[in-house]
This record gives sequence, structure tokens and C-alpha cells, in this order.
Amino acid sequence: MRVFVTGASGHIAAAVIPELVRNGHQVIGLARSDASAKTVAALGAEVVRGELDDLDALSKAATDADGVIHLAFKHEAMQTGDFMGAVDSDLAATRAIGESLIGTGKPFVTTGGTLMLAMAGITGRPGTEDDQSEGGPRVDSANYTIGLAQQGVRSSVVRLSPIVHSDLDHHGFTHALIGFAAQSGVAAYTGDGSNRWPAANTHDIGVLYRLAVEKAPAGSTLHGVDESGIPRKVIAETIAGKLGIEAKSITDEEAPQYLGFLAGFGGLDNPTSNDKTRALLGWEPTHPGWIEDVQNGHYFA
Repeated sequence: MRVFVTGASGHIAAAVIPELVRNGHQVIGLARSDASAKTVAALGAEVVRGELDDLDALSKAATDADGVIHLAFKHEAMQTGDFMGAVDSDLAATRAIGESLIGTGKPFVTTGGTLMLAMAGITGRPGTEDDQSEGGPRVDSANYTIGLAQQGVRSSVVRLSPIVHSDLDHHGFTHALIGFAAQSGVAAYTGDGSNRWPAANTHDIGVLYRLAVEKAPAGSTLHGVDESGIPRKVIAETIAGKLGIEAKSITDEEAPQYLGFLAGFGGLDNPTSNDKTRALLGWEPTHPGWIEDVQNGHYFA
């Protein structure tokens, strides 16, 4: 299969592209700069130059491919406070790609996040793949993707854990939490820290996207989750132990001071199940969990 991948120089693609290539697929990766193009080529993909906002280029690349995996998201915009700008750009790109695939039967895998379940009010129990929301940031893109199943596209959405971790991760939430802790001198968590965040290893996520593009049924929602929920206090204490600092409870009002752009997510309780994903695709995560991965020390090298 000839697979077009957006966000091809990013964290998740660093596992997805090699996984696709190892399994006999040809990959075409979107790159917006010379540096990105070099990274994409080194992963074993053919490079197509373009920006996420170049909707015509996205449409053409999708039309020329046998399937699409959409990983790109403007994380820099989110981290500098323009979350809605990043969300709007993602929705426009998803629609441009989706419209080019209508009636083709081709697979189209897009990306969401499990934290959207908590933001939709699903708390007190593990969120499942069957839990859906009528709309909202990133949810609109996911709902559009699922709707393509009724228009001749084998579409699916991978909801990623907020913590996707590994030696391939250089800018994710784990790095952010470590950076905020090092800067403030404390590893902070809100309240009693009993709220939970799910986690998954990037190398396992690479396998999940490959399985999704190969065989996910049209209209599928998949959960990129291995550990269903790590208490935020445990996350903070693990980071504090590696940095030699204190883990500290903070209030919601103090969160921006200690958690930066993650302040709005810090208190969310997001336990998440992956039972349906495992059964549907035969996906079985095998790589180290978050605590073991952080204890290994590569995040602090």
C-alpha cells in the first residue's frame, strides 16, 4: 500500500513510518522544511513538500495514495496559547483530505485525544471507544472522519493517550511536565492527585496506526492506550524523584504557574479502556510502561 502520512517528521511518525516500511508499505511523508524533509527521508519515506495549511497539496497527495494517516497538528500553536487556531487548521486539513477520498474505499486514519472524553464529562469510569461527543475542539474533526464511513471511505480515528512516551519523544507532555518541574523546583499535581491519565509507548502506537490503515473497519474509533490511567500524583512523584525535588499539591488557580499550557488539563480524570481496540485489531502493546520508561533516564539525558 502507498500511504500518505502528514506530520511525517514528528514524534508519532518516527514510529509509524518505520513500522509501515517494515511491513511492506511505501510511505510518502509531508515535510514543510529542509530539516523536516531530511528527517522524513531518513525514516525511509518519499518526501512531498508542503504545509498543513496547503489544502490543495494535501488533497492531491491523498488522491495519489492508497491510504492516508493524518498525524499533523500545530503543537507549537497550542503550546503558545492558540489551541483553537491549531484545532481549526486540523479540521480544515482533515476535510480537505477526506473530500478527496469520498467514494474510493481507501483507508483514512486521523488522530484525536482521549482527554476529549474527560472534557466531554465522561468521568468516574474508564472511557471506551463507544463513548462519543456531539462536538467540540478536535471532536469535530473526529466526527467528520467517522462520518466519512457513510461516504465510501474506510475511515477511523485513533484517540491518543495524553502521555505517549519513549526514546522517540522529544516534545510531548512528559517533556513538558519535566520542564515545568525543573523550572519551578516542584513537580506539581492538582488536588489530591488521584485523577488519572492514560499512557502508551510510541513504539506500540506505531503498530496501532499500521494495523488501523491495514484493517480497521470503516467508522472505527480506536484507543491508543496501554496503561489505562496513572494517578497524576504518581506521575509527579516519579518526575520529582528523578529531579531530586519535591512533589507538591497545587490548586486549580495555581496550575498556570506550575503547569503552563497543561494547566487546563492538569486536573482532568481520564481513565481509558482499550478493550475494543485490542479485540478489533489484535493489537497487543509490548513496550515498557511510563514509569519504567521515565526511570530509564533518557528523558533526563
